[in-house]
Amino acid sequence: MLRGNEIKPAEGKLGVMLVGLGAVSTTFVAGVQAIKKGISEPFGSVTQMSTIRLGKRTENRTPLIKDFVPLANLEDLEFMAWDIFEYDAYESALKAGVLEKELLDKIEPELRSLKPQKAVFNNNYVKKLHGTYVKTGINKMDLAQQLMDDIKRFQEINNCSRLVMAWAASTEVYLESDPVHNTLESFEQGLRDNHPAIAPSMIYAYAALQMGVPFLNGAPNLNLEIPALRKLAEEKKVPVAGKDFKTGQTLMKTIIAPGLKARMLGIHGWFSTNILGNRDGEVLDDPESFKTKEVSKLSVLETILEPEKYPQLYKNLYHKVRINYYPPRGDNKESWDNIDIFGWLGYPMQIKINFLCRDSILAAPVLLDLILFIDLAQRCNMSGVQEWLSFFWKSPMTAPGLYPENDLFIQQMKMKNTLRYMMKEDLITHLGLEYYNEM
Repeated sequence: MLRGNEIKPAEGKLGVMLVGLGAVSTTFVAGVQAIKKGISEPFGSVTQMSTIRLGKRTENRTPLIKDFVPLANLEDLEFMAWDIFEYDAYESALKAGVLEKELLDKIEPELRSLKPQKAVFNNNYVKKLHGTYVKTGINKMDLAQQLMDDIKRFQEINNCSRLVMAWAASTEVYLESDPVHNTLESFEQGLRDNHPAIAPSMIYAYAALQMGVPFLNGAPNLNLEIPALRKLAEEKKVPVAGKDFKTGQTLMKTIIAPGLKARMLGIHGWFSTNILGNRDGEVLDDPESFKTKEVSKLSVLETILEPEKYPQLYKNLYHKVRINYYPPRGDNKESWDNIDIFGWLGYPMQIKINFLCRDSILAAPVLLDLILFIDLAQRCNMSGVQEWLSFFWKSPMTAPGLYPENDLFIQQMKMKNTLRYMMKEDLITHLGLEYYNEM
């Protein structure tokens, strides 16, 4: 790992390749273009708006993160995308219905210039969508090669010095690990044999890693964690991160649950339900795709609450998650949480959370931060799973055998201490005794 002045500078253009040009991607791209034009501020972005404390509190050193570590500038981002429909980013943004037409019209030329490439898509893995703008090939290896050709062409045409690929497309049907995933050799043979356990998101990840491109998995799909792709990331010395952008209801859980645990308050049950009407909601209306999302959302509380360590408080916790497709809401998701808790002498209490959020508005700055941070990791010669980016994920990836850390505040400390370590600054423990021992 390179540190301090050894880190390779963010020189030249950073090519951002988006799998899916739907609500999240168009909101992200439109936001970056609006910020570059001074139309708006980068609200919600850690890299652009958050500060980081350095040294003792008495030193008053709190630079913006973007001024502390050498991140790519927004002006240097170049975009490309794949999608199953031929609409350009402007048309796709209008159809997504997240941003007002008045805003989109101010950046129409920039959005019009982003026209997607044909996508690798198979209806067997996303049953609610029927793509019309898709690649064809003799097998899945041929499709992977077509993606690699797209990557090379985009980099050459736009003169990009570096690239990042992010999956911002739909949730695929639930898949479990298969022997075809165990080695790189078996996986590549599976690509040639059109093995059904190899989904499109795996093909994109394989193509990116083969080209030495960092990959971000923004959905709960099975891909980067399979042994074959882990091995490929290590061999190619490429950083990867995932999975499933942490946005609405799960973000609330990783804020609330650590507080309840810190105060040793017990939980009898946590019932969560959502309504949303965008393409993501339509896809999740299919039980097989919902199962993939459900596993991701259910895993959060167990790792935060550690019921095996606190059986009196959490062993019998009943946790239920529901997502309902409701077209009138569009991208404006509404989530409800009912939390049955208990305290001193076992007396019951309740917490109700009603979060009226905008899915893509929450996801867009997360996508920006991940792109900039994983590009930084690449320039630091960091490779494989980037656990320090757990802050942004519902189901953070870890080294084999490690449980994921889902407490948002521990995740934030891990992320900021990693940045301090990169820049050869002292790590901060928040112990604070030195202020009193010196008096």
